[in-house]
Amino acid sequence: MGIIVRDDETKEVSFLMKGADTVMSQMVQYNDWLEEECSNMAREGLRTLVVARKILSPEQLADFETQFHTAKMSLTDRNQHIAAVLRRLETDLQLLCLTGVEDSLQDQVTTSLELLRNAGIKVWMLTGDKLETAICIAKSSGLFSKTDNIHVFGNVQNRRQARTELDKFKKMKNIALVMQGSSLDTCLRYFEAEVAGLVCECSAVVCCRCSPEQKAQIVNLLKRYKKPARVAAIGDGGNDVSMIQAAHAGIGIDAKEGKQASLAADFSVTQFHHICRLFLVHGRFCYKRSCSLSQFVIHRGLILSVIQAIFSWMFFFVSFSFYPGVLLVGYATAYTMFPVFSLVLDRDITSAEALLFPQMYGVLRKGRSLSIKTFCIWLMISLYQGTVVMCGSYVGVYDNNFVELMATSFTALVFTELIMVALTIHKWHWAMYLSLAISIICFMGSMLYFNEYFDIKFITSSNFMLRTSLIILLACLPLYIIKVTRRALSASTTYNQIY
Repeated sequence: MGIIVRDDETKEVSFLMKGADTVMSQMVQYNDWLEEECSNMAREGLRTLVVARKILSPEQLADFETQFHTAKMSLTDRNQHIAAVLRRLETDLQLLCLTGVEDSLQDQVTTSLELLRNAGIKVWMLTGDKLETAICIAKSSGLFSKTDNIHVFGNVQNRRQARTELDKFKKMKNIALVMQGSSLDTCLRYFEAEVAGLVCECSAVVCCRCSPEQKAQIVNLLKRYKKPARVAAIGDGGNDVSMIQAAHAGIGIDAKEGKQASLAADFSVTQFHHICRLFLVHGRFCYKRSCSLSQFVIHRGLILSVIQAIFSWMFFFVSFSFYPGVLLVGYATAYTMFPVFSLVLDRDITSAEALLFPQMYGVLRKGRSLSIKTFCIWLMISLYQGTVVMCGSYVGVYDNNFVELMATSFTALVFTELIMVALTIHKWHWAMYLSLAISIICFMGSMLYFNEYFDIKFITSSNFMLRTSLIILLACLPLYIIKVTRRALSASTTYNQIY
């Protein structure tokens, strides 16, 4: 940042400028001690700024103001013209001082990074700081564990140097990598796929001297070569906006550096340690609930299709809908919708347990909650229950009375679906009880209202209640026994995976 200062007493005009040492070292006159002192401060974890000035004569100032005004008035390439005028001024600056500012970490950063690492999440640090500063911050924040072997990638500038360093790097195992942005650019230019594969195997990665464009480039690199993994970018400043927007999930920290990052992000937090709750609690619950809800919606439609298919087969493939449209609409809305969608309130563990055992988040990365296997399981459940409901109703009550067959099978279908919801729930919520009660009341009321579909005398008979209960029991009890057994075995497996 540069400003022009006029001193009215001495009639002196000065151009003052401050900035990062890498930028300022090319502008100042004498910088013999600058690099050494910057390195010393960086090793202490300080962020450095260089301050310099340039004395301007009245003629130089007038010439600059004229050229700057002309550049601002340009109709084409205005930014390029302004930058060119400023570059003429930013030369042969007199070095004044070097400042070092401590950039203290927020609370619970170390424990948060440890939680993320235990959850199987790999954490990279992309920063514009010097190499020494980046290493110091990575160690103090706990990004590097005590057992990590830290490897500093050499400063490469051409293809041959990049090949030599990569061959050396390829022989190392279980390391934490520190790499400068310029070296990473050179390696990616010639060996992009190989670099992506090697770097992603590291326990932790620090990229220093990164520009905002390079940060976004690294995020895009991970998105291309780490499929189907998801990349989350976390930043707190304006120079992190491009990285946040490039990631699958952008998280902005509303900190002292401004609100640019939080405004550009998908999620905004006030403290870094809130990310653990965002990932391990809300992220985990969201994934588990979405899996349960999506599979149950599939099951709700499949079982209805199975019943219709068996009905058509029994009656010589007649092109006739077994259930009238009003009952189908009721089945999809008032009778089953509220309990099914109440699954978004379900949780298999508490929030405290999710934070206490972050390894349980890592289990989700295997994709077992929603896969082809789980889809096939729900498909078989739908086939079994649809067959039991239709065939049981046909064998039990069919005596040339289509209304009785429809009433028995539809009642068994609705209650089977509600019981399956109840069997899927891990922890009950008051809204779940309410949704089940509303659904049952709506169904019972519609049975009394739709006299043409439900014969009051028949549905109030003990024969109807007994046969319907038997069908529901036959459709749900075997699955309940299998589910209890499977849940006990899976709990033991999960415990072994965590410990």
